[in-house]
Order: sequence, then structure tokens, then C-alpha cells
Amino acid sequence: MTWLPLVSLTGVGTVISLAVIGGGLLWLLYRSLLAKEVDRRIIFLFIFLSVAAPLLFPITFEEEATPVVKAIFDRIESLPEGSRILISFDFDPAMAPEVQPMAEVVTQHCMVKNHKVIFMCLFATGQALLTQSLDQIMSEQFPDKLDGLDYVNIGFKAGNEGVLNVIVSDFKKMFPTDVNAVPYDSIEVFKGIRSAKDLDMVFTVGGGKPGVKEWVLFVGDPGRVPVAGGVAAVVAPQMYPYYPKQLLGIMGGIKGAAEYESELRKEYPQFEDVDAPGLRMMGPQTLAHMVIMAFIVMGNIAYIVQRRRDGQRKRL
Repeated sequence: MTWLPLVSLTGVGTVISLAVIGGGLLWLLYRSLLAKEVDRRIIFLFIFLSVAAPLLFPITFEEEATPVVKAIFDRIESLPEGSRILISFDFDPAMAPEVQPMAEVVTQHCMVKNHKVIFMCLFATGQALLTQSLDQIMSEQFPDKLDGLDYVNIGFKAGNEGVLNVIVSDFKKMFPTDVNAVPYDSIEVFKGIRSAKDLDMVFTVGGGKPGVKEWVLFVGDPGRVPVAGGVAAVVAPQMYPYYPKQLLGIMGGIKGAAEYESELRKEYPQFEDVDAPGLRMMGPQTLAHMVIMAFIVMGNIAYIVQRRRDGQRKRL
């Protein structure tokens, strides 16, 4: 019962925060109608409040998966139990806040569907992030899943596109062991897998190079392997030309992760109480965008009012 006061405090804080922001915007609208200038520091203050409020008192919004994200979910959902899926953490710590939630939510989906998952990374810094995610997800949510039997972490291998060129024809040549030095032939997940061509799907998360594009060019196309990806928002427009012919789906930015988390919660209610960083981060982003749009509207109102007044003065 100790969580009840916290829930109440969070709810009250959310109401107060929204009331302060809403009341402030009404005051700004009133000044706009009077065509009075607003100090830029006040605008900065409102942007600060719109970001800080959802962080201090979490505000979440409903998300509906777009077709480009839903395609990834449907593919993993439709694969038969025990399918082999590769997830590659191809990003660094600077990009992690935006794209790591994508890798984690797809991992959760694969685990709940009892797929066999191979984890790897083409970025040296991705190894630590991969280990962090696996430790958290497997120990807290899927303690019954066994390393080597249900999933395997083969880690980082230098070589960029060269790594992809090799695994598309021979996995063992590039990864003779996993990160724990367990031989390739002793790992249950790799039974029946000689190369990337034997995989049922590849999901790569990143935004740099090598990344989603390289997986498509060096594994997806030549090996006829279904590839899906998650990328930073600024990179997403570059990936859309590959959809749906070469990419079966794309998650773009934190919104893509939030859409997938929402879809996973709808299908599997047990994830309702599991932290969803994508949905959590969409609160500040959505509220800040709403405030900015309100400023644009108010600015136009002030301009129109001032222009009419100037016209009336000229006629007088």
C-alpha cells in the first residue's frame, strides 16, 4: 500500500502542472488579442515547464501504431514459436536514449513469443548497452529464459560491412564463440543456422554507419533475409525509400518505440506494469510540441490584430 501516496501525489502534480501551463497559455492568448508583446524569457519559461512537468509528474498519451511500425510487430507476432531472430545493437551511448527503447521492446516481444534470439553489435560501444539491456530484461522480466538455449549474445566484431559480408555466408567464421567463449557448435540457438540466410528475420537498431542501410545492402538483399530497423528520427526519412520492398518496417525516433510499446501492451496486458521508456518520453515531447503550436497560433493572432489596428489608424 506504500505506493498509494505516490500515485496520489503524481496525479495531483499532473493536474497542477497542466493547470499552470493551460492558465499561462490563456494569459498569453489574452495579451495576443490585445496585440501586446511578450518577453522572450516568458516563452522560454513555458517551454521549460512543458518539458519539466511530464518528467516530474509522468504524463502519457495514447499511441496508435502506424503501418510502418505495425508491420514489424505483425511479422514477429506471426512467426511460429522458436523462430530465429537476430537483433543488432548498432548505436553508441549518445544515441541510446532515442533508439535503445526500440531494441528493448522488440526483445520483450521476441521473448514473450518464445523465439530464439541472437544478439550482436557492429559498434564497439554497443556491447555495453547490449549487456545492460539483456541483464535488465532477462533477470527482471524473463528469469526462465536461458542463455544459449533461448538467446545468445555473440557481442561485437570489428569490420563493419566486412562482418556482414561474412555472416551472410558463414556465421561460424566470424563468430566462432559467444561472449562467454562458448563454442558455436555448442550453442543451441545456432542449431540449424549456418549463415544469416537461415534467419527468419533481422532487426537492427541504429542511425550511424554501419546501420540499417548496410544490413539491407549486405544481408537483406543478397541473402533474401527479411530486415526491419529502428533509427533516430533525423535518419528515418533516409530509410523510408527502402520500405516496403527492402525493409519490412521502420521505427523512427522515440515515437516509433512508443507506438510499438503501445501495441505490445494491447496484445499482452502483462506489460502494462513494465516500464515503457518510449511512452514515458513521449509525454514531454508531445506537451512541448503542443505549447510551441500554441505559440505559433498566438503569434499569428497578435500579428493580425496589430495589422488591423494599424489599418484603422491609417484610415483615421
